[in-house]
Parts: sequence; structure tokens; C-alpha cells
Amino acid sequence: MKKLILLAALLLPLSLMSQEYTWETVPMDGSRTAAVKSGKIKVKANSSAAKVMKLVDAAQPAMARVKEVIGYSTEALSKKYPESALSNWTVDTIMEKVEELAGKKVHVGFANFGGIRVDMPQGDILLDDILSMFPFRNNLVYLELKGSTLRGIFEWMASTYAQPVGGVQVVFEKGKLASLLIDGQPVDDEKVYGVATNSFLLSGGDGFYLGKDALVKVVYDDLMQDAMLESIRKTTAAGKPFEYKSDGRVVIKK
Repeated sequence: MKKLILLAALLLPLSLMSQEYTWETVPMDGSRTAAVKSGKIKVKANSSAAKVMKLVDAAQPAMARVKEVIGYSTEALSKKYPESALSNWTVDTIMEKVEELAGKKVHVGFANFGGIRVDMPQGDILLDDILSMFPFRNNLVYLELKGSTLRGIFEWMASTYAQPVGGVQVVFEKGKLASLLIDGQPVDDEKVYGVATNSFLLSGGDGFYLGKDALVKVVYDDLMQDAMLESIRKTTAAGKPFEYKSDGRVVIKK
């Protein structure tokens, strides 16, 4: 009897709530501005659902800024393991911006799949799409690492999980590092390489400790999010659509 009473108590609020609104399924992406379409949700006056809808509608003017169209993508792109056009663009953009900031050659770049939160839409790219794609306020970072340190990082990735990388051609086979080329050449354990990344990956983010054995470490005030926005805006200003491809930089053999 006690179990029946408890079940009834749990179901009662749900049954009452279900009477407050009806809805129609609409397509959604991961961005903030796509979450609610008021015309597709009908609510009863003075219900809790109506109050929520009122708050959502009231917030729309404040969201107008992020609905700015900043570019155009010829196709939809999503992050895919072990590499994809979207993840390659992410890490390549980090490398390009950090090289500009450092005034030094950047040979290798590291990013993380978890830092890319939503897909690139086909068609108009909103400011909100990029802010939602890269919501974290991670700083850009320049490092100098010995080749032996880089080799260790890629050996660790081989035994765990590959992440977005740039400037390299790497082959993982059966959980081992089979081949690592930097700028088309085998990694030199004694050479010092310029590395670009973000602050999240310096001290444990997604298992990375890129700052641990760095010979040089510079953390910039510039944010990764801003670098991605700058990349889209530059492409648009040049009169070009956003396009990117995967290139086989990461190969996993079983």
C-alpha cells in the first residue's frame, strides 16, 4: 500500500503538468536560439508552462545580437573520430592564430573533441552557432616541447583516445604509435618544436598535461572562441563560403 501511495504521489504532478500544454515536434540543433519556437507550443493561461514561455519570449530581444549572420557554410559538418573537417578546422585555426601571436613557427597543434559542442550548420552561420560550438573561455597557448616529449604525448594518445591534431601525419596501430611525421619529417627527439593549444589542455583537461614538460609556455589573453569567430569573419570578408575537408592526418589501424 505504501508503494502505491508513493507512486501516486509521484505521478500526480506529472498528470497535472501534462494538462497544461500540448506540443509539436520541431527540428533542433545545439544552439541556444534554436531551443524554443513559441508557435509550436500551446500552453494554458496562467499555468506554470505559460509562465516559463513568457520568460523565454521576454528573453528573445536580448538574444538578437547572437542571431547575426556571420558566414555561410556550403555543407553541414560534424566532429567525427579520429578526424573530421570540423575538428581539423578547429585545431588548424588555433595553430594559425597562435603562430601570429607568438611570431614564431608553430609545428604542432592540439585541441579536444569535447571542446566542440555543436555541429556546423549548412547555410547561414549565426554568431550563436560559433558561440555554442565553442562556449568555453579557454585561452590560446604557445608552448615549446622537445620531440621526445611530443612522441610521449602521441604514444599516450595511441593507448587511450586520439584527439584533434594539426601539423602532423600520425598512424596508430593496435594501441601503439606506428608513425609520427611533423612537417612531413619523422619526429626528431632532440628538436624543439613550437606547439599551439588552449589552456584547458595544459594541466589535466581530457587527460592532457601539455604544460608539464614545456621548455617555454606563454598563455595569451586571446580566447580560442574569438579565434574561431575571427576565422569565419575573415572568410566571409574575402567573399568566400566556409569550406573545410578532412585530410587523413590521423590514421588508426587495428
